[in-house]
Amino acid sequence: MERGGRIALPVVIEKDAPLEFRLWKPGDPLERGVWNILVPSGGPAVLPDIVIAPIVGFDQTNFRLGHGGGFFDRTLAAMPHMPRKIGVGFATARVTTIYPQPHDIPMDMIITDEAGVPRV
Repeated sequence: MERGGRIALPVVIEKDAPLEFRLWKPGDPLERGVWNILVPSGGPAVLPDIVIAPIVGFDQTNFRLGHGGGFFDRTLAAMPHMPRKIGVGFATARVTTIYPQPHDIPMDMIITDEAGVPRV
């Protein structure tokens, strides 16, 4: 943020819809959203250049398993331009394959707690 970057946090608007990303900075008000997750109370919706997604599992081709709602894949598919996609999770979540489905979108990079260079 000191170099001009901005943070946008994902917000679930409705169950089977894409996420909305709202601008947020430290000190801005948050409220409890779906699953009791803190989300920005207001602020403009934006299209991010980079999306960081949590991973519950991932495979050697950078496909990820999330928390089961399909929100990130649905959101990425609906974006007018594809952002850089980074999955973040534990190295122990690596599996041989997640058996990706046609709607799954692979991450550009996976970052884990394992020492070394991220998987690109």
